Amino acid sequence: MNEAEMKAELERLRSENDALKKTSAKGLSMKISEKGGLSIYGLGRFPVTLYKEQWTKLLDMADDIRAFLKANDDKLKTKQ
Repeated sequence: MNEAEMKAELERLRSENDALKKTSAKGLSMKISEKGGLSIYGLGRFPVTLYKEQWTKLLDMADDIRAFLKANDDKLKTKQ
């Protein structure tokens, strides 16, 4: 690896590092998995990965999920 290639690689790594720092500041990040699903990182120890149609179905239920959470608030625990 010559000096120009090393400088280019260093710049690429710096850019990648800056991008990672920005996503960790907001807590959540997204990535396309190897199998083509959308993975959400930052909700827990492991990412939540679903395929496009699963995310669409889940997002379509957003109001129902919020209503269920509200109706069952006394039974649900909050992670601190």
